[in-house]
Amino acid sequence: MCFIFRIVQKEIIVLLGGPGTGKSTLINELVARGYCCYPEISRQVTLEAQQRGIDQLFLEQPLLFSEMLLEGRIKQYEKALKEPDNVVFIDRGIPDVVAYMDYIGDEYPESFREACEDYKYSKTFILPPWEEIYMSDTERYENFEQAVTIQNHLIETYKKYGYDLIEVPKDTVENRILYILDKI
Repeated sequence: MCFIFRIVQKEIIVLLGGPGTGKSTLINELVARGYCCYPEISRQVTLEAQQRGIDQLFLEQPLLFSEMLLEGRIKQYEKALKEPDNVVFIDRGIPDVVAYMDYIGDEYPESFREACEDYKYSKTFILPPWEEIYMSDTERYENFEQAVTIQNHLIETYKKYGYDLIEVPKDTVENRILYILDKI
């Protein structure tokens, strides 16, 4: 009798893209379908700062904001590794922190770059800027043109760290989900 064992590799998949590209909508739909997902944490950091009287922590103290995001995203990654699910989706990844700091032109510690090297995602899906669905709110201060510029920084940063970006076409939520699931 012969047994064949198949080793299943953990897939930690990041959804990325500039502000307002539909990442959170897709994460919410993946959760509804039973997938293990981690939400974007920058809104939580921003809301907590607003409760302390800081309107836009990223604009007022970008390094502190980015350090908090980096710490939170590393925790998400490490927690994802321990999930029983073989596939875990994360809304934004560690390299996003570097991309945003480069976008505003601020300095940051070498530990930011080291984190991008140390924590690698299995697949990266990028959602393109889409003006028809773009909306500003109390946590999203960027206008659409700024969102496009941020998108370019994200692409440059992820490519610098060796990622092949899979672009998710502009389409219905259902079709975008099917596209992503077909690629994993």
